[in-house]
Amino acid sequence: MKVAVIGAAGGIGQALALLLKNQLPLGCELALYDIAPVTPGVAVDLSHIPTPVPVTGFAGDDLPLALEGADVVLISAGVARKPGMDRSDLFNVNAGIVKSLVEQVAVTCPNACLGIITNPVNTTVAIAAEVLKKAGVYNKNKLFGVTTLDVIRSETFVGELKNRNPLQVSVPVIGGHSGVTILPLLSQVQDIELTDDEVAVLTPRIQNAGTEVVAAKAGGGSATLSMGQAACRFALSLVRALQGENGMVECAYVEGDGRYARFFAQPILLGKEGVERIFDHGPLSSYEQNALESMLETLRNDITLGEEFAQK
Repeated sequence: MKVAVIGAAGGIGQALALLLKNQLPLGCELALYDIAPVTPGVAVDLSHIPTPVPVTGFAGDDLPLALEGADVVLISAGVARKPGMDRSDLFNVNAGIVKSLVEQVAVTCPNACLGIITNPVNTTVAIAAEVLKKAGVYNKNKLFGVTTLDVIRSETFVGELKNRNPLQVSVPVIGGHSGVTILPLLSQVQDIELTDDEVAVLTPRIQNAGTEVVAAKAGGGSATLSMGQAACRFALSLVRALQGENGMVECAYVEGDGRYARFFAQPILLGKEGVERIFDHGPLSSYEQNALESMLETLRNDITLGEEFAQK
């Protein structure tokens, strides 16, 4: 099985490639692509790590070679957030990057599962969908917005607050992948009781955790290492499901029944063809219900922006 990381010379891309090199199962291969000429060197560097996952690197005009035969494509290419920017500020640059990359995916590996990491995910996933649809190869079960970072942050923050091992904490996160559209379902955390005050503090911290990292890096970057880990977790679950392993459930931003918006993050069961089943989010607290209703206009506007951009 071939996994292609697009944007592999960037902060997220290199972290993700390193984790995949060390964790992909036997029988997988890793292809790295970035416009930067250093990318083949990143692949050579990784190739010296003793795991059974071969790595190849491509740069410049060689995107088709990186994508050829890919079963999973992970797109992290684009510019990072800087202090004072929110995800919508990334749109003008990253929208065009995602559009051109997905156009090549549609030609070279149209049946691949496609994970979009590049922000703003609420919008870039809609761009990808419209590009694939225009090319006549759109399969909604194979397009994912990777929102796992919101999940691992939720697990970490709850674990810290309650002095629990975060590896044993599970928090579903629904909605989108920016600001108020991120909704951790803290009422559904198993075996942990959170007070209303704790929820009122944790929820905005999870929603604004990216800004926390940007500020802490003092202009030197955004969330790259944690995003690399989050994307790796999702990718490994997807690969294992594609290989036939059962029970792979992750939250992701996908096209479902349109109950709230065309794209919506929620728990999904992964299978051999991508999305096998989309789970209902379950009962919400009054706080969560109000937050859900309040986010929908923002989320729908983000999606519309992406659809209109792709149709230009």
